[in-house]
Amino acid sequence: MSVDGAAPALLSWYDVHARALPWRAPPGAPPADPYRVWLSEIMLQQTTVAAVRPYFARFTERWPDVAALATADEGELMAAWAGLGYYARARNLLACARAVAKDHGGRFPDSEQGLRALPGIGRYTAAAVAAIAFGRRAVVVDGNVERVVARLFAVEEALPAARPRLHALADRLTPARRTGDFAQAMMDLGATICTPRQPACAICPLMTMCAGRATGDPARFPVKAPKAARPQRRGTAFWLERDGEVLLCRRPARGLLGGMLALPSGPWTADDPGLAGAPAEAGWRDAGHIAHVFTHFALDLRVVTALTGERTIAGQWWPVERLAEAGLPTVFAKAAERARSLMEIA
Repeated sequence: MSVDGAAPALLSWYDVHARALPWRAPPGAPPADPYRVWLSEIMLQQTTVAAVRPYFARFTERWPDVAALATADEGELMAAWAGLGYYARARNLLACARAVAKDHGGRFPDSEQGLRALPGIGRYTAAAVAAIAFGRRAVVVDGNVERVVARLFAVEEALPAARPRLHALADRLTPARRTGDFAQAMMDLGATICTPRQPACAICPLMTMCAGRATGDPARFPVKAPKAARPQRRGTAFWLERDGEVLLCRRPARGLLGGMLALPSGPWTADDPGLAGAPAEAGWRDAGHIAHVFTHFALDLRVVTALTGERTIAGQWWPVERLAEAGLPTVFAKAAERARSLMEIA
């Protein structure tokens, strides 16, 4: 099947059906603000549009441009990011903003090569910002685009090995003009019509060109290699309360949940660590367990609670009633909720 008309057909569809998103310029309009494009692309990695919208609104109100973000306090930024997950993105966000402010006069480079040199910007993000914010011809391939291309060409090779071929096929489709609109049109098509399950082929602007649809089972594309089992780890989180305040600690800058405020926690290992890593000797009481899944492992986190009158324990004592302002990462917010429910009963 010929796909020569795919780009014009998709752009015509996009002109009518483009999603209205706060970081996006309307179809055919001048490119959007590079800061807003870049910020949204970083936030959208591994995260849904619905989840990102309120974070994007709060971020752009608090830090309206890259110069403002470059001066942000790291702790405040990490707290504002809490709940979005993949916290290395937030650390890279700040490093990138500071690099743009310091080395580029507060203006983002307008080429893929220049963007790739910035902290936290990889192949996809550089292509997306170059195309959407600067109108450069760039091949933009995210998960939605991979799915559309895999179906359009009925690619039988399994992911992730198929990625180089999918990128080459996306390059073949990408027009010389309106590249940013084309990239966003591919994203919108994947998000609204060419969805992972039950694609709405009957209203797809590319249905007559789609080899996947011709097989009768487009939803089986892209083919995915079997996933390896996710390792299981165990740990303990400590809720230590004193005079209406709870002990928090700042996690090391590097590593999982780096730079975030959290409940004290011992090691996360294959075996139960018990009370290893407890911030103090106390009459620890079990508050139950919570389950949390990270990218590379699943965590069974035991929560224990205690009261103390000790005044010399290292850490930050945070008012329990204002705990929501601490910006705890999701796993520790869940642990805190479990602990508070027990403390209120006790």
